[in-house]
Amino acid sequence: MDKVNILLVDDQPAKLLAYEVILGELGENLITASSPQEALGVLLKTEVAVVLIDVVMPGIDGFELAAMIREHPRFQKLAMIFVSAVQIAETDHLRGYEIGAVDYVTVPVVPEVLRAKVKVFLELYRKTRLLEEMNIELERRVAARTAELEAQTERLQQSEERRSIALSAGDMGSWEVDLASGRIAWDEGPFRIFGVDPATFEPTIGRIEAMMHPDDRGKSSVAALAEMSEPRFQTEFRIVRPSGEVRWCYGAGIIARDAAGKPVRMNGVTVDITERKRAEERQVLLAREVDHRAKNTLAVVLSVLRLTKARTTPEFISTVEGRIHALAATHNLLSATHWEGADLAKIVEEEMAPYHASHRRRVVTAGPAVVLLPATAQAVALAVHELATNAAKYGALSTDTGTLKLEWKVGPEAVVLDWRETDGPSTVEPRALGFGLTIVRSSIEAQFRGGVVYDWRPEGLHCTLSIPSAQVAAPEPAGNVAQPAAPANGRRKRRSLADKRLLVVEDELLVSMLVKSMLVDLGAEVVGPCGRLADGVAAAKAERLDGAILDLNLAGEAADPLADLLLARGVPFVFITGYQRDSLDRRFANVPVLQKPIDAGALERVLLSLLDTKPALQAGVSTA
Repeated sequence: MDKVNILLVDDQPAKLLAYEVILGELGENLITASSPQEALGVLLKTEVAVVLIDVVMPGIDGFELAAMIREHPRFQKLAMIFVSAVQIAETDHLRGYEIGAVDYVTVPVVPEVLRAKVKVFLELYRKTRLLEEMNIELERRVAARTAELEAQTERLQQSEERRSIALSAGDMGSWEVDLASGRIAWDEGPFRIFGVDPATFEPTIGRIEAMMHPDDRGKSSVAALAEMSEPRFQTEFRIVRPSGEVRWCYGAGIIARDAAGKPVRMNGVTVDITERKRAEERQVLLAREVDHRAKNTLAVVLSVLRLTKARTTPEFISTVEGRIHALAATHNLLSATHWEGADLAKIVEEEMAPYHASHRRRVVTAGPAVVLLPATAQAVALAVHELATNAAKYGALSTDTGTLKLEWKVGPEAVVLDWRETDGPSTVEPRALGFGLTIVRSSIEAQFRGGVVYDWRPEGLHCTLSIPSAQVAAPEPAGNVAQPAAPANGRRKRRSLADKRLLVVEDELLVSMLVKSMLVDLGAEVVGPCGRLADGVAAAKAERLDGAILDLNLAGEAADPLADLLLARGVPFVFITGYQRDSLDRRFANVPVLQKPIDAGALERVLLSLLDTKPALQAGVSTA
């Protein structure tokens, strides 16, 4: 099989080399281009099957290059795969698909995934070219036939024609229909596509059409195709296998007619295109979902702008910004879970963070882990934001003595949030609720039939919010209770790493001090910190260690020798670095990596997983 060309476009030589190594196993011709201009020059001179394009490049980015390629008539169907080292928003995905991208690959690149994606389009490219050649050959053979050829010669030609069309591998198959006798000849391909056994299934027009989907049977039946005036035909249809599985097929063929113009024979191919159809359906679904979410977000923002009332322009701007920030914070939480839901504790943490910082121990939040549905999460976030804003303006957080406690519990029918302000200004029930508290009531009650109760007490506002259980995506088992939020000036006294001896090797002094402080807070005994590779190796040889935290680059030296020593001694460790995972050697593929700046919670979870301590706390640990 002739090699085909794959064009790799990236402005970074190291990444181009990595792509060449990954794709070299495919055995194809790899052509590299370090700039969009060079890539366009290659395309104009060379036939290319697939283009791998980096999204972020100086000057002309990947999207612009793709648009320029699509403008040329030769490249209307060229397969383009985008590679991105940064998070791509859904709108950018949609933009790429509109330009003509067929897929996305994110960095760090998984070699097997990249090869698989590229291989799919290489096979499609070969099959498309082969199908074009076969159709041309089919036309040439039909045109070359004459009525005076002997019957034996004609049968030999037809057999040769079927063999030239059929492919022994993949999801294609050839067939021939004798319209006069009703006889059908299949190669092994259609048997595989239709999911029937060649030993027991004899193809006939009636049996084949009975397996077609009822909605497609009329337009793709043999009778309907034979009545076409054109000699060639193409059609798409669904079949229902004996197992009940529905598959999409593409059929292409040619109709042979006798001297009187009567159709006497049909030859063609059938291709299983189920995966392509499913991909198209996913793209349509994605486009609809993006459109839905964009419109919903715009509607909410427009409502905030129209309904917010203020005496001055600065007050209006401040109020609107606060509400939009509340929505944006919840949007980020939902994006992290692919819009499956948001943790109530994280919502509360985001909205109360400014008050933890300014009021220290006077703000207390606690409750079990509860995941809310997306729409509910946004409504609850806005409600908590409005209650906190009201408390800061008029309630307990507007004085130096007031306190605020927000707790929630999971009941059989609802999640109940208890908002309790004490030691603040005396409150009385207002004649009419302000806009902010009106938002709380409308967002909870009207949107998902929850409950809101205001109790205006002398010592401060007491508010109860009820969220129906139907709005909870994934409540945690009873007893798995979130810890109360820690005050900004205090440390969490968790001893989850008690009695563990951990080596810290980090050349940045402040970073090493921070990591040591985090580990000490968790009860660990810290060996080091060591700022040089040699010191780290010496400590690893001399000390008894339960685990280690290693910087990937130590003053210009790679930490690989120390990592190899720890692996040989069976000491688990984690890398902390500002580099991406693809900077690691393959032998460290299973070692967890934490990106700087280091988050204490993430460090704790990874270490607990590595040290096999408290398995219940390992949820969410990733080696990516």
